[in-house]
Amino acid sequence: MRPAELNRLTVAEAVDRYVELVRAKTVTGALSPATAEVYARDVATLVALAGAGAVLDDLSGEDVDAVLLAFARKPDGRRSPEGARKPDGPRSPEGGQAERAAPGASLQSASSQARFRRSISALFKHATLAGWVQINPMAAVTVSARERGGLRAERRALTREQAQGLIGAARELGGQEGEGRRDQRMPLRDGLIVLLLAAVGPRVSELVRANVEDFYTNDGVRYWRIFGKGGRTRDVPLPEGVAVALEAYLVGERGAGPPVEKALLLSWRGRRLARGDVQAVIDRVQARVDPERRRSVTPHGLRHTTATHLLADAVDMDAVRRVLGHSDLSTLGRYRDELPGELEVAMRAHPLLRSPKSAG
Repeated sequence: MRPAELNRLTVAEAVDRYVELVRAKTVTGALSPATAEVYARDVATLVALAGAGAVLDDLSGEDVDAVLLAFARKPDGRRSPEGARKPDGPRSPEGGQAERAAPGASLQSASSQARFRRSISALFKHATLAGWVQINPMAAVTVSARERGGLRAERRALTREQAQGLIGAARELGGQEGEGRRDQRMPLRDGLIVLLLAAVGPRVSELVRANVEDFYTNDGVRYWRIFGKGGRTRDVPLPEGVAVALEAYLVGERGAGPPVEKALLLSWRGRRLARGDVQAVIDRVQARVDPERRRSVTPHGLRHTTATHLLADAVDMDAVRRVLGHSDLSTLGRYRDELPGELEVAMRAHPLLRSPKSAG
């Protein structure tokens, strides 16, 4: 690109234009709203770390390295209860306050660092095409996130025993009142959330976005039409136990008030449940599981659980791909975790060593 065509935007100006473009893509279905907000949050962090007044084209590979390192040292407020940070850190050249983790605060995980890097890389790729930078500084970046030594425990698949313990606790909620204030108890909803996550494995964004009208019956089978990434939809049949829990919730807690909200999952105030509320629901149900079968798990960990156990039970890989809403079979590798004793079971049932059936 010729220098005469260069548009020397500040970092803040470039990010504002980029975020506007990213959010516009959600209208066409090219990006999900959740993904767009992740990009927006990450590039806003770039503004804070690089300096709002700095010119985007002036950032070198070394500057981006410094930003990546600064992000890695930021306290992760999601995993640190206090979101601890000290305000007496060094000031950036633009006058911004650099954050420094307080003792014991959780820093950014390698996966969060890798996500942040992808987000700003996408920004600079667009900036190169739009004429905001002459050379993409990401080509000269040397800092990379440390490889993860496996998924964190709460993001790994539950074992069969752990999953069955959680599902059993979810089913039992149908006959119990739940905990907390009487006017805020929604045990049928909580049980349904866990059953849908563990049996169907939706993304948490797909779960909270679901509407009552997305569930229908065909030939006696209850289906969920899931609106996924990129505007793609998939129709997934619900296991019988999940369909029963759905019906109980619809005619019970969900059907108790006036039908003013089309969302499937409602808060006790009658509003659509937020993504952040789902983890609290899982934790409440998990607290009812026998401690010997209990292990903390995230909504994404339950998605791993669905994929892992369906594949371990020799369910067709393409069927599992369609249940999870992936466009490519190769993506399943990221959602399948190892199970203890799995290899031993597979070798004991080796198809080539089975006794041939007697003739006749």
